[in-house]
Amino acid sequence: MGTVVHTCGGAVEGFDDDGTVAFLGIPYAAPPVGELRMRPPRPPRQWSGVHPADTFGPTAVQTAQHPPYDTLFPSPDVPGDACLNLNVWTPAADDGARPVMVWIHGGAWNEGSSAVPQYRGQPFARDGIVFVSVNYRLGAEGLLYTGDDDANCALLDMVLALNWVQNNIEAFGGDPERVTVAGQASGAMSVATLMAMPRAKGLFARAIMQSGSAEFTMTTRQARRITRLFADDLGIPATREAFVTVAPQRLADAHDRLAAEVASSIDVARWGGVLASRMMFQPVTGTPTLPDPPADVIARGDAAHIGLLIGTTTDEQRAFLVPDGGIDRVTWPVLIGAAAEYGLGPLGIRYYVGTEHDRAPGDVFAAISTDWFFRVPSVRVADAQAKAGGGPGVYMYEFAWRPPTFDGRLGACHALDLGFTFDGLGAPGVAELAGDRPPQSLADLMHRDWVSFVRDGRPADDAWPRYDAVDRPVRVFDAEPGVAYDPYADRVRHWHHR
Repeated sequence: MGTVVHTCGGAVEGFDDDGTVAFLGIPYAAPPVGELRMRPPRPPRQWSGVHPADTFGPTAVQTAQHPPYDTLFPSPDVPGDACLNLNVWTPAADDGARPVMVWIHGGAWNEGSSAVPQYRGQPFARDGIVFVSVNYRLGAEGLLYTGDDDANCALLDMVLALNWVQNNIEAFGGDPERVTVAGQASGAMSVATLMAMPRAKGLFARAIMQSGSAEFTMTTRQARRITRLFADDLGIPATREAFVTVAPQRLADAHDRLAAEVASSIDVARWGGVLASRMMFQPVTGTPTLPDPPADVIARGDAAHIGLLIGTTTDEQRAFLVPDGGIDRVTWPVLIGAAAEYGLGPLGIRYYVGTEHDRAPGDVFAAISTDWFFRVPSVRVADAQAKAGGGPGVYMYEFAWRPPTFDGRLGACHALDLGFTFDGLGAPGVAELAGDRPPQSLADLMHRDWVSFVRDGRPADDAWPRYDAVDRPVRVFDAEPGVAYDPYADRVRHWHHR
């Protein structure tokens, strides 16, 4: 018999996972169907008996993955309506009061799930952390805005999951006073948004943001525009009542069609900021759930009590340009047009051309888009949080190790760092990015620092200094790790706030 834990919803039975105890697919909310579809989540009904927690729960409906990215970024599809579930790995279900890490997956708010093999929480539990990973609604189901108060349902899913942690994690050996919320890509953007949400206040003490920032949100006006485009594509009124008559998979298919249109469009009047970000759905500000943009909330110090670990990989965007050969299809006119859409002027373009040794337009574009989408916004978050006081501390990193894959052209790309921070270099999908022999010593170092931050609010390595907005020290994780001081100064000066 496995380990049985009693939660507010009922009893769950976990299983041994290599010396830790895992509980998979625990419902934290009622299935978001029927009258609850596209509405804020509600707690699940209590169940009788013991719920077997030995398999991943249903995943949210999501957009289709296409080669080669379905192999590089595998995302399991588990059918079922009860997609609002979470997983727990713990050293032991006792009264250990251990630190807790809550993981929010990425996928541009349209893809992904907690069942991705790289997100296995056993290595964190092995090292004394109670690890929780969360599913939430994606795409139109989670972030479509129809003008009423029920905005940002995906974020409210996360808030309800964090409330579940507060109410139940002690039974799994965790300490609700020592919760770190962590995520990568849109998961990291979600972390920044949670730092700004009134309903999330007091639910966590620390934050980890891997390859994400606080700047990607929409105003209600921008969100209404996207809603109308979806409605036009589906031939329905732009109301919640009309959207809930459309099957979730049809909504996801509509997203695929519109995303393909965005990829080949230059129509700023039609698409607005989506043309640059390529993210059809983002958190909507100016709403009861998110009154102010997260970047503004962090800048004014309202989240100053939260410790922060934040960083990017060196070559983020090459993950989306190299595998399908897109990097070789970038021309100078395309590069100049994209840079203009990003707000980078001629002097900035000249700067990037000068820093890329071969000066091929695809390589220059990769560097520019990496900085626009990931690096410069992350520096702004780190600066703002450090100036605000930074709680127990702000720590910034760059993952710089470059694998031999794709003839060495992939670089230190987006999501490559996950196998290292999770100490999961053998997980399915890692070798496709990292190759057959990624350095375990680097995974040991990074994973140890992440565990230490969750446990103590600071990295384990004394060589990683606390961040400040003057010297801007950045821990560089490479074959030979080191520290760089203000390494992005020349780049940041070419960019202005959105």
